[in-house]
Amino acid sequence: MLGRIFTVGGYTLLSRLTGFARDIMLAAILGAGPVADAFFVALRLPNHFRAIFAEGAFNAAFVPAYAHVQGEHGETSAKLFANRIFTLLFLSQLVLLAVALLFMPQAMSILAPGFTDDAEQRRLAIELTRITFPYLLLITLVTLYGGMLNVMHRFASAAAAPIFLNISMMATLALAALFPSAGHAAAWGVLISGFLQYFLLAGDLATHGGLPKFATLKLDDDVRAFFRALGPATLGSMGTQIALFADTIIASFLAAGALSALYYADRLNQLPIGVIGIAVGTVLLPEMARRITAGDEDGAKHAQNRAIELTLMLSIPCLVAFVMVPDLIMRALFSRGAFTAANADAAGATLAAYAIGLIPFVMIRSAVATFYARKDTATPMKAALIGVAVNVALKIVLVGSLAQVGLALATAVGAWINLLLVLWFAVRRGHLVLDRVLLRSFGTFAICGILVAVALWLTSHFAWVWFAPMQIFRDELVLLLLITVGVFVYAFSVLVLFGRGWLFALRRI
Repeated sequence: MLGRIFTVGGYTLLSRLTGFARDIMLAAILGAGPVADAFFVALRLPNHFRAIFAEGAFNAAFVPAYAHVQGEHGETSAKLFANRIFTLLFLSQLVLLAVALLFMPQAMSILAPGFTDDAEQRRLAIELTRITFPYLLLITLVTLYGGMLNVMHRFASAAAAPIFLNISMMATLALAALFPSAGHAAAWGVLISGFLQYFLLAGDLATHGGLPKFATLKLDDDVRAFFRALGPATLGSMGTQIALFADTIIASFLAAGALSALYYADRLNQLPIGVIGIAVGTVLLPEMARRITAGDEDGAKHAQNRAIELTLMLSIPCLVAFVMVPDLIMRALFSRGAFTAANADAAGATLAAYAIGLIPFVMIRSAVATFYARKDTATPMKAALIGVAVNVALKIVLVGSLAQVGLALATAVGAWINLLLVLWFAVRRGHLVLDRVLLRSFGTFAICGILVAVALWLTSHFAWVWFAPMQIFRDELVLLLLITVGVFVYAFSVLVLFGRGWLFALRRI
């Protein structure tokens, strides 16, 4: 299990690194002005639907259901089940695509009402979204294929697929002079990447299991059980996306650049979420589903405890860095070309606000796995909707005084409420038992985090003096120094406080 986590995490890290290269190009070419805001709206709309219908709800319902059918009824029944789900998914996405393309102006009035006063920006946003929206159909099929491969314990291609998004967008941005605008170049890059990701996953699945085919629609027991799980999962995912919709809607009324600040801060925040939280949750869900189907409840609980422990160990340094030096991170990564130092400061303040919720962001996938593995999607839905309600209410309260920073802070508070409710529900039902090793780790990780924070503060204080005469690459060198010091201090403190025995025990998950 640990090897699979690092496989997913390694490819996800590569995806995030190429994503940063892509974002550096976006920042330098698009900046943080009206064209950039229009493109980010065009990118967010299909991504919202993808998170609702594909990666969010669909994975939560499909992976345990497919694992259950395969374990209980055999490979033939599992293939028939996959064929029927594929047929339903493909037809529903075609209908959604047709409706979206036809009613895009109306959808834009809901998604970004602040663009109404700027006819040119609104026209551009509609045009770009019509280019990017077919990406949703392709990425939904990618998600289905990835879920089937994950149950087969094949994680690499699904984890590597997002790399194509970054490479494709960088290629089209490099040829931006051939497009009507840089926003058009980025939008076409998104669509092209959908085809590349589809062919990657389709090739892997065709080689190792066979692609699903169109089948006669029949609501048998397995399909009905899937839809019973899909409904609450969709509502839960929809709640999270409603909060993100609220960010886009509210930020469209703020000064130009607010949407871009949210985007770049969220991109940094997504690094540990993807590399750690999603990687661990992706591997944990089919593992727990397999163990629970086999009657190994203790093994499932042990796997979840160790997964939470690993998630915390890897995410604490990111939390400390995002809180202590967010401005430096943004300047070093993005402050060049059309992206100014003021843009970097705005994005840095937003990143610090997001970081307050980093722990629940990375832990939630591992926490809800105990419910999803039992095909219970209703309980996580309740927790998610309560968290979203608090989130949206706080956005309205905080945006007036804190602008986009208030939106990020509200998201962080909502994430904490969601996680704490999920943990409470799981412990109350006996699905999660926090063992002594995990409870002791909470305090020890907190001490390690404090030590890293002190080390970063002292190092940054002296680094600005040492590198003051430099006119170029000063921020980059200071950040590199802080990363080196932070990694060393954290690794040393973990080794001293936990001991090698704990690390070897963690390897056995």
